[in-house]
Amino acid sequence: MGEAVEVWRGSVAMWECDAMGHLNVGFYVAKSMEGLIGLAAELGMPGAFAPDARATLIVREQHIRFLREARPNAPLIMTAGVVDIGETDARLLFLLHHRSGDLAASFQTVVAHATARDGRPFPWPQRVLDRAVALTIAVPPEAAPRSLGLEPVVSQASRARAEALGVARTALGAVRDSDCDVFGRMRTDQVMSRISAAIPHFFDGKRPGSGDPDKPVGGAALEYRLIHLDWPRAGDRVELRSGASGGDARFRKLTHWLLDPESGRAWGVAEAIAVSFDLETRKIITLSDEALAEARSREIEGLTL
Repeated sequence: MGEAVEVWRGSVAMWECDAMGHLNVGFYVAKSMEGLIGLAAELGMPGAFAPDARATLIVREQHIRFLREARPNAPLIMTAGVVDIGETDARLLFLLHHRSGDLAASFQTVVAHATARDGRPFPWPQRVLDRAVALTIAVPPEAAPRSLGLEPVVSQASRARAEALGVARTALGAVRDSDCDVFGRMRTDQVMSRISAAIPHFFDGKRPGSGDPDKPVGGAALEYRLIHLDWPRAGDRVELRSGASGGDARFRKLTHWLLDPESGRAWGVAEAIAVSFDLETRKIITLSDEALAEARSREIEGLTL
């Protein structure tokens, strides 16, 4: 095995935090995208994300574990390496650490080596394959999938199927220039930010709790899998449909479909493992029997990626 290399170092800004007082998932992903630029350079592609690039790395999917909160002013360091590499694709691993060494989050990111403008996959150059050997690392247990799988997905997501299943709309908007990368594709962190911003609509402004009215209740994601099926560009419209697809008294499984409201096709899909937690103790809340029954009543049979 090789060795992970540092690809990003920074901290948590106050404006990157959400109402829960910790780093928002969209900004976690934004930092991983900066890390991707760093790892591309370490693999011998330092200009892969420049406007004049001929070849780039296109994110196909991400599996994310959120392990320890990152709160305002927290210093963070990201290391990365290659899990495996194929003819035109690769699974890369990014590990975001607190200064203490504790793992804050992990990102298994599947990328395609592709032409920058039209996104056509083509084989890796030999220099990248040679460098990948030195950067090959194993996935530590903390970064491995826990409640969400990594198996291939043939998505059934569409606007028509969302209507048939009764999957509620949680966001509607348009893609702006600032949401896109230099090649015009909507950025992965912006997709995640849309999902995150829609959560209050999913919960109707009130998260399930323990039944204690004096306990301030927040929420957090513990695990995500995000899969790109297509890439919206500036001026395209996006609609998010979200529903509960499982869970127990501590964890809820949520499924999100990002759709094109014009054609009805899916831009992407995501699954998340979410929890309610006490905003004072920062501990996960076990739902009361009443809250659990209400949560289960909202589950949609047949809702998958």
